[in-house]
Amino acid sequence: MNLTDYKEIRALLEKHGFRFSKSLGQNFLTAAWVPEDIAEAAGLDEQTGVLEIGPGVGCLTRELSRRAGKVVSVELDRSLRPVLAETLTGCENVEVVFGDILKQDLPALLDETMPGLRHVVCANLPYNVTTPVLTALLESGLFETVTVMIQREVARRICAALNTPDYGAFGVFVQWHAETELLFDVPPSCFVPQPKVTSSVIRLTRRAAPPVPVRDEDFLFRIVRAAFNQRRKTLINALASQVPGVTKEDVEKALAALGYDTRIRGEVLSLGGFAEISDKIPEIQNADL
Repeated sequence: MNLTDYKEIRALLEKHGFRFSKSLGQNFLTAAWVPEDIAEAAGLDEQTGVLEIGPGVGCLTRELSRRAGKVVSVELDRSLRPVLAETLTGCENVEVVFGDILKQDLPALLDETMPGLRHVVCANLPYNVTTPVLTALLESGLFETVTVMIQREVARRICAALNTPDYGAFGVFVQWHAETELLFDVPPSCFVPQPKVTSSVIRLTRRAAPPVPVRDEDFLFRIVRAAFNQRRKTLINALASQVPGVTKEDVEKALAALGYDTRIRGEVLSLGGFAEISDKIPEIQNADL
């Protein structure tokens, strides 16, 4: 069965009474090169265990199965159970888990289903869960790489350089945890139903350690979020209005001590810049006690 042929997909779905769910962000691939290229980009071998999220009808799943030692696919829509039972027949190294990926105990899942293998993620992610899913995957620290297809706009933000319009809080968060690569775009014509936007495939490679040292990572990201929530404001005004316990004077002193222009905005700061400011503010506050 050709799982990227529209006529075969439609017949398969009609056979099992399946209907697309807009709320689940379901768009199935109809171009064979896409799952092939995504799976190839993931760099798989027999020592690799792959976590897939949202397998759909299983076209990417089958490509992963051909290359990896084990594939565990987590699918939220239980109405796809009979579809996947048919399409993944013969894929002995594939296990489908029905449930919400955001509610999975990831360490336990990996220990139970793919012990002894190196762990990666490869998936065509539903647009509506991209941010929370990537956040959970990166914070877990369990995966060497995360190769995913997502909305192009989000991909550009994740891979954006500082002082550009796409540079923002989520991109800083991702780049803190991983090295980012923008691999290729996938047009709407490659899906059914066709989304209204272009997709992009990105690869995130886990960093062995943070790119720069920081004393309090939680405080760092409070600073980052505040800086971009009101990105047209100066950093002094943005932080003083959104970070509890931080005053304009605290930020001004920290910036001056580090040699920054006190009129700067967050979009001009690198990961290292945010880290040193987040370290300097508590230092200034403690010195004033």
